[in-house]
Amino acid sequence: MIIAVLGLQVHGMAQTSQKMDSGFGIRGGASFFNWGGEDITGNDYTNRTGFHAGVYGNSFIGDRFSVEPGLYYSVKGTQNDDMVNSRAVLNYLDAPILFRLYATDGVNLFLGPQASLLLGSSFEADALGNTYGWETDAINDFDAGVVVGLGYNPPKGLNFQASYDFGLVPVFEDSDANVYNRGFKVSVGISF
Repeated sequence: MIIAVLGLQVHGMAQTSQKMDSGFGIRGGASFFNWGGEDITGNDYTNRTGFHAGVYGNSFIGDRFSVEPGLYYSVKGTQNDDMVNSRAVLNYLDAPILFRLYATDGVNLFLGPQASLLLGSSFEADALGNTYGWETDAINDFDAGVVVGLGYNPPKGLNFQASYDFGLVPVFEDSDANVYNRGFKVSVGISF
């Protein structure tokens, strides 16, 4: 991977460079989250589809390096393969700080920490043709993790990216289920 990134950087520098400007924008997309870690209760978790949307600011601090703080509303959680299709729906306010390295004028790799504040949580299940939900206080109010990904910025202000969120704080405050928020995000954004 390092050789590929270096090759892209050399190739990008050999081409005519377009000006990359600092700015801000909006971004959103689909999220595919699950709980990683260890659950001795034997639950069988699968990916749950959600979404995320928010704003970001991108500041270049060199020709090919930028810092991008953001603020996003993000729906995470998990699905449980059981008879009642139970699921956890966790709503967070995510605040990542991404460090981007532009291998070319458009392609970039990013990595950074993310802090998340729980806005709401519920468990849901389907039974007898109805959906039932109940709230819980067992979820940690704070989450923290690392975001890593790959982005592409065409010249017209659009941007596309795929990322992975690696949660480091247990989802539950006190439980035998030592699980963490882990998942992929696919996003499209526009910079102003």
